[in-house]
Amino acid sequence: MTKMNKEDVSSSPQDGVYIYGLSIDGAGWDKRGMRLVEPSPKVLFTPLPVVHMFALNEMTKEQKAQRVYECPVYKKPQRTDLTYITIIRLKTNQSPDYWTLRGAALLCDIK
Repeated sequence: MTKMNKEDVSSSPQDGVYIYGLSIDGAGWDKRGMRLVEPSPKVLFTPLPVVHMFALNEMTKEQKAQRVYECPVYKKPQRTDLTYITIIRLKTNQSPDYWTLRGAALLCDIK
């Protein structure tokens, strides 16, 4: 995860890719703490900053010890196996089960 907006990206990363345009459904995003939070009242979708995606062979013990929600990414708001893409690991202060029960997910398109 980065703190950059789409306009701040000037070059590609050395490994992986930058992606933008994702929105969170069922949760909010703390830009300073870079973690999932409760959504603001009456806000259905929260835009996510630019995400730096890259592959990991295996997670370190330190990464496993952190509270991380494996957030599913879908193409459309209609969440089916046909619109599922991947997961993105997002930091959180809550238990990951909390966000699972809330149905928190990332969407590529909110229409």
